[in-house]
Amino acid sequence: MRRVTNASLGTQLFVLQMVIVLLAVGGTATVWAQHTRRQLDDQYGQRALAIAQSVAGLPQVRDAFRYPRPEVLLQPIAAGVQQATGADYVVIANRDQIRYAHPNPGLIGKRLSTDGSEVLETGQTWSGFQTGTLGRSVRGKAPIFDASGQVIGLTSVGVLEQTVAEQLGAALPPLFWTVLAVLVAGSLAAALISRRVRRQTFGLEPKEIAALLEQREGVLHGVKEGVLALDLSGKVTLANDAARDLLDLSSDVVGRDLTEMPVSDRVRDVLGGGDPGEDRIVLHRGGVLVLNRTPVSVRGQHRGWVVTLRDRTELVRLARELDDASTTTEALRAQAHEFANRMHTVVGLLELGEHETAVRYITQTTEAYSQYAQGIRERVADPTLAALLLAKAAEAAERGASLVVAEESRVEDLADPRDAVLVVGNLVANAIDALEGTGGTVEVLVRTDPAGLHVRVRDSGPGITPDLAEEVFREGFTTKIAHSGARGLGLALTRQTCLRRGGWVRLHNTDGTDGTGGAVFTALLPMAAASGGRRDDQD
Repeated sequence: MRRVTNASLGTQLFVLQMVIVLLAVGGTATVWAQHTRRQLDDQYGQRALAIAQSVAGLPQVRDAFRYPRPEVLLQPIAAGVQQATGADYVVIANRDQIRYAHPNPGLIGKRLSTDGSEVLETGQTWSGFQTGTLGRSVRGKAPIFDASGQVIGLTSVGVLEQTVAEQLGAALPPLFWTVLAVLVAGSLAAALISRRVRRQTFGLEPKEIAALLEQREGVLHGVKEGVLALDLSGKVTLANDAARDLLDLSSDVVGRDLTEMPVSDRVRDVLGGGDPGEDRIVLHRGGVLVLNRTPVSVRGQHRGWVVTLRDRTELVRLARELDDASTTTEALRAQAHEFANRMHTVVGLLELGEHETAVRYITQTTEAYSQYAQGIRERVADPTLAALLLAKAAEAAERGASLVVAEESRVEDLADPRDAVLVVGNLVANAIDALEGTGGTVEVLVRTDPAGLHVRVRDSGPGITPDLAEEVFREGFTTKIAHSGARGLGLALTRQTCLRRGGWVRLHNTDGTDGTGGAVFTALLPMAAASGGRRDDQD
């Protein structure tokens, strides 16, 4: 047994299949032999009974019982019938079961070795196996009637069990050759199957296959990137731990259809191929994911797709912070440029001897900027948010626009200003982009109350058509030409941040009756996450 278990996979399969073939063929042959033996027993039993009835019905047999010595007449009749029919013996006896005819003349005149009283008393025939002086045999017994219908004796005809066995032996050679042919065919089939299995498993043994499977599972569930495999029908065939964590999938996701997964339509479009391309950016449960969908081919045939998922939430946050830093740098550069221009103006005035004019110019310029900055600082107590507005104001000025903070703005110190900076920064940046190259004004209102931070950003640009009022919040949507990098995330992140905190964000266009037009974004950002879970968007 140890040699078999240590043998190759092909050898084990061959041995197991041959054992199955041997058991099947052996069982079938045994059942066939037993069935044939029963048929032969029944056949010879019916034959013996028919011969016995024929002998008992002969008139000369019935007449011989009236003679003083019936055995003289009956022995030749029995011998002739035995020779003509091929029976092993034909015995005739009287009502006292004394033999009148027997293959062994020495037993004539003696009592029967088997009891025939049932036939003599009931007048009915009988057939079955009994053991007599010649051995065990299948025999048939029939009563002999006289002219008045009285039972005067019986006839017993038998075929020895040895004769039946010889008949069975004569029927076995075809069975033997059939069994041999089946064994040969089974051996060839087992060899072909073992060879095919060896080819399909690339000659790998069970231990090697198990090791490869364990390594595959270890690699798939050990990598930090999510891996999700889909078949041609869109059902999940594989999902590693990282993919389940990133998409919040249950452990029984394998085998489920893509439409049953608890993900947004945007994620489902990328997974299903509705939005093809590389490095597709999606938002999911407050995270930023990068998805790549790659077709899988096995031996030249397309079998499905593999989707890799990477978490870029922190990277996007750092990019936003870097963008804010870049905005601040640009604002400082613009201020430095503006300061240089002013200094040149002052130097020119001094060279011209206009000292009073120079002093007055410096005083007016300094007071104007100080008043603007002081006005923002008085309305916005949180330093981070105030610095953001000052930086955005400088950026707007650099791009030929102006940023105005509404008089009714009032913001207290924020415990965690990060989400507020994200929402205000994205909305203001979107408004400045809407004025690109056209000048105009961006009006910002920020106000805190017990409900949270209220934000309103209005620009004097062309506005947004009503059919795009919802589309602008979808990740990936943008009206700008993207040469590189991810676009269309700002407003989507803004909405997701507000919804995650239990707030909302809305969009409408102004009617232009006050001389201005453009889009108006309003948002509510609660200061703490809502206990009742996420609200539906109230747009």
